[in-house]
Amino acid sequence: MIDRRLVYVVSTARYGSFTAAADRVGVTQSAITKSVADLERELGYSIFNRTARGVLLTEEGRSFVERASRLLDEAQDLLQGASTGSDPYAGVLRIGVCPSSLEWLLVEPLSTLISRHPNIRLHISGGTYDGIVQQLRVGAIDVALGYEAAFQEHPDFRREPMAPLQTIFFARKGHPILDCDEVTKAEIAKYDLVVPSGWSPYNFVWRQIYEDSGVDFPDRPHIVDYFPIVTKLVRNSDAISIAAIHYTRTSVFKRHFERVPDLDLLTPSPLCCATRLRWNPRPAVRAFIKACRERLPSSETIPRT
Repeated sequence: MIDRRLVYVVSTARYGSFTAAADRVGVTQSAITKSVADLERELGYSIFNRTARGVLLTEEGRSFVERASRLLDEAQDLLQGASTGSDPYAGVLRIGVCPSSLEWLLVEPLSTLISRHPNIRLHISGGTYDGIVQQLRVGAIDVALGYEAAFQEHPDFRREPMAPLQTIFFARKGHPILDCDEVTKAEIAKYDLVVPSGWSPYNFVWRQIYEDSGVDFPDRPHIVDYFPIVTKLVRNSDAISIAAIHYTRTSVFKRHFERVPDLDLLTPSPLCCATRLRWNPRPAVRAFIKACRERLPSSETIPRT
């Protein structure tokens, strides 16, 4: 059967360290370390660069792990097919969301997906943009949902465009900025912003707001992906953040927050589902992408006040 060392290498790449891989696989760290070192000697190159905080793939290692991941996934699909009969959708579908504050978008698509293919088992993980990109590249997830702008710089990914998402600035009720006759970038720059990690596609917007007002940009944003923390910060301080229009229609938003006119700074941002270019998406991935196209919220126009 498949060389066990491939399992060790792929697990180490996916989880970032020999210790984490050993915990996942169920062997000792020394067994993982020795097996990987033996394989590197056999190959004649290093798969990983070792650091104090874990491991990073070398250029040769990235190519090796991609091929090893494909072998392991195909073997798993083959064995699952034998155990689940003729259902090509059965098995685990691993979905990454970046930033994780976008996870709410999956409620309707996943409901549709499971109603059509009940033998799919979902593993959903939210994370930072860099983390999700790494997981997708080494096969730890099958598909990623996020802003298309964040994936454009990676030619090894296939991007399936989705409808744009419209976002707005929001602040707590009673916030001083809501008393302004006209909200300008200079007014927004007086306050801290709470923004998701990675910042694409709005990183230029955040920087422009502060730098045009002579404010040192790196010192001002809070970087938070978990939306309940975002709302807590905004509700209990003068910080300003962004939210999808969908959220502004909820009773929670109407009770605690207000929209902030944003001078058309936040244009609708296309979303995408990203997969690895050199791997053919399996049926469950294609079904997920189809459900996203059908059920993700469409961009909407905000009435300006």
